[in-house]
This record gives sequence, C-alpha cells and structure tokens, in this order.
Amino acid sequence: MDFSLAIPTFVITLREGVEAALVVGIVLACLSKANRSELNKWVYAGVAAGIVGSILIGLFLGLTLSRVQYAMPALQGLIKPFLGVLFGSVAIVMLSWMLIWMTQQAKSMKSNVEGSLKDALADSESSNISIFSLVCIAVLREGFETVLFLFSNLQQSVEGILGAVAGLTGAVGIGIALFRFGIRINLKRFFQVMGVFLLLIVAGLVVSVFKNLDAAFTAISMMKPELDLCISTQSCILGPQLWDTSAILPDKQFPGILLKTMLGYRDHIYLLQLFAYAAFLIGVGGRYFRSLNFKVKKAASTETAEPQL
Repeated sequence: MDFSLAIPTFVITLREGVEAALVVGIVLACLSKANRSELNKWVYAGVAAGIVGSILIGLFLGLTLSRVQYAMPALQGLIKPFLGVLFGSVAIVMLSWMLIWMTQQAKSMKSNVEGSLKDALADSESSNISIFSLVCIAVLREGFETVLFLFSNLQQSVEGILGAVAGLTGAVGIGIALFRFGIRINLKRFFQVMGVFLLLIVAGLVVSVFKNLDAAFTAISMMKPELDLCISTQSCILGPQLWDTSAILPDKQFPGILLKTMLGYRDHIYLLQLFAYAAFLIGVGGRYFRSLNFKVKKAASTETAEPQL
C-alpha cells in the first residue's frame, strides 16, 4: 500500500475539516454564552447530516460513473478522460476559490458566524432549524469539495479514502483542542502552510486535467479519423515533449510518486502542461500571496494608526 497517495486527500480534508470545525466550535461557544446549550443537539445533528450528505454525494457520483461506463463500453476510452477533465476542472475552480476566499474572509469569519447565529436565536420558533442548517451547510460544503477532489483523477483508492479519514480525524482533534481544552494553536500559520500545500496540489491537478484532455482528444481522433484533432506528433494537443525522466525518477515509484502527489511532478511533461502549471501558480498563487501581504500591511497600518498612550 502506497501511503503517498493519501497525502493530497489528507491535506485537503484536514484544511477543509478545520474550517468546518471552527464554525462548529464558534456556534457551540456562542450557544453556551447565550445559555442555550439545549440547542447543542442540533449542532451535532448538523455535523452528522453534513458528513452523511458528503458520503451520499460520493456514492451517487461513484454509482453514476460506473453505470455510465457499463452502459457505453465502446466509449470507455473517451468517457474516463472526459470525466477526469470535468471533475478536475470543477475541483480546481472550487478549491482555488476556497483558498483565496478563506484567506480574505478569515478575520471576519467569527463575526459572520456569530451574526448568523444571532439572527437564528432571535426567532425562537425556528432557531433549531436555522442552527442545524448553518452547521450542515458548512460541513457539507467542505465535504463536497473533498469528494470532488477524490473524483478529479477518478482514483477512489483505499489510500485516498484513508487520507480523507485521517484528515477528518485530525480536524476533529484540532477542533476539540481549541474549544474543549483551550489549547492555543496558531491558526493563521496553520492556514498559510496548508494553503501553500493546497496550491501545489491543485497545480498538479491542472497537469492531470490537461493529460485527460489530451487523452479525450486522442480518443475522438481515433473514433473519427476524419476530424484529425491532433496538432502534434508527440501528443495530441499538448505540443512537444519537454523531458522524459522515467529512467531516473519515475513518478510511479518513491520518491517520484511523492513529488507527483505534492508538487505536480511528472516524468513525462509536455509544453502545454508546463505552461498551464506555471500559469496557475502565477495567477492563482500570485493572488493568494498578495492577499496574505495585504493582510499583513493592513494590520501594520492599523497598529501605526493607534494613538500612543
């Protein structure tokens, strides 16, 4: 069993799970402060519903995928890469949006959750449903993003599932440490480090999406030779091959497989893949790091503007 395959899902599930754990912890703390602990059961019910909903989404996608492949066996060579492109593209957009959005909204997350909870408690008749919905949506959103990543490469492996379970367990542990035992954790540093890992993992996903896209165009060209969609002799649409390091650092063996899962390394890389990888890191990565610098500068200017006592 190659546990390096579990690392990406562990990182994503841990980061996503900590975000959900923060929402749950803030809600429980606010209910305790408002002397409404009798509503805690609806918080736990929301957590359970969000987890079950994420699992059901995964089962539905898996069942749908297997049925599509079974119903159209002649199109196996096209369906699998096409679905890889579809799931991968959606996962890239959602994870990139989450990475940047969370960085920008981190400071206001507590006030936003508290504001939503205050509105929910103001309506005593439907406060239980409102709290349930608030927590369920928070957990389901993070779970859905993890499920999409699992399906992005169509690799629902045992290692990937173990990585997701380990990440979820770690997130629960961090949540308990923060809100039950009062242990201080530098969440800012945690999200920054996880953000860099996530950025590199998603960049590797970009490389995989273009590989699946090339496979899909190749399959179409083979089924319909008259279309002739391929523009390169070394690949279909990816352009010339830039390197082949399979003899010295194969990406299916350690340490190459670790570099593949964490950094997007491939022992065969083509021009369009490298261009897309670099464009993603420059575009999304640049915006992510600019948001970090903006927060640092804003905090520094606030401290400078404070009156001296």
